Amino acid sequence: MLSSDHVTLRRTVVTLLASATPVLRAAPARAQGFGAGGRIAWVTADDEAEVDAVRMFGGQVRLMSPRLGLEISMDRHTESSEPLNTKVVETPMQASLLMRFGGRSVSPYLLGGPGRYRRSMEALDDPDTREETAEFGWHAGIGLQILAGRRLGLHGDYRYTFLDFGGDDSDDEDEGFIGRFLPGHRGSMFTVGATIYF
Repeated sequence: MLSSDHVTLRRTVVTLLASATPVLRAAPARAQGFGAGGRIAWVTADDEAEVDAVRMFGGQVRLMSPRLGLEISMDRHTESSEPLNTKVVETPMQASLLMRFGGRSVSPYLLGGPGRYRRSMEALDDPDTREETAEFGWHAGIGLQILAGRRLGLHGDYRYTFLDFGGDDSDDEDEGFIGRFLPGHRGSMFTVGATIYF
């Protein structure tokens, strides 16, 4: 049985695909249209404790037009600890709507959308003992794509994860006038990657 977070993510992805399809049909052939590629992501939790960013490896598929695009991405990080007898696997999946600005060869873009963040933990000496959790959250950010050829696009972006649009108002006085209207977040991701377009 699918969790409510998984159902919400699936419905949102279907809605994004349906709304982006008419625009993407008119895409020119130069490094646009459908593409797939790989990426590296550095994920940082929004925590006061100073912790290093977690490096993840993953991939993405993109549907791009001159101004709009859709990206579906998945990353993965595995960490084992023999003293604690645990293996932790983190798998974030995100669907992002991209809005591009600028020229063809270099174009900054805004992105945002839903994500499902799965985490599983198992005992090293007993892989059948596993606990899994999954969370749903919104993300948004900014990026830059550079077209390195007719079919190759290089990109980098920075996104905030687990956006909170209705957070606690107790700290509004410390945030200033503009800070009251900005969403909170629980983490961030910096990604770099390459996409080959077909």
